Amino acid sequence: QVQLVESGGDLVQPGGSLKLSCTVSGFTLNNYALSWYRQAPGKERERVAVISSGFRTTTYADSVKGRFTISRDNAKNTVYLQMNSLKSEDTAVYYCNTMGFWGQGTQVTVSS
Repeated sequence: QVQLVESGGDLVQPGGSLKLSCTVSGFTLNNYALSWYRQAPGKERERVAVISSGFRTTTYADSVKGRFTISRDNAKNTVYLQMNSLKSEDTAVYYCNTMGFWGQGTQVTVSS
């Protein structure tokens, strides 16, 4: 059974940092790309970062470029999203996605 479990969401002040994790079970992540998405209230879900398999090429949405970093640890079957210089507009539920499977999401709230 394939499962994606996100963790690491929290309430953080503007300018702060968080590191999200997405741990995959049920298959080996090595050969697959994985994306992080987010969905804010009243808005469509948007993809914020992608990391490929193999050469681990990364791609970012313009809104997070230079602030967020996606990485992977294949030995742990886990992908991370390091988020720095957080802004109120980063508030959303963050989801990971691979091969059409989704996690349950983790809430990130940026507020003073």
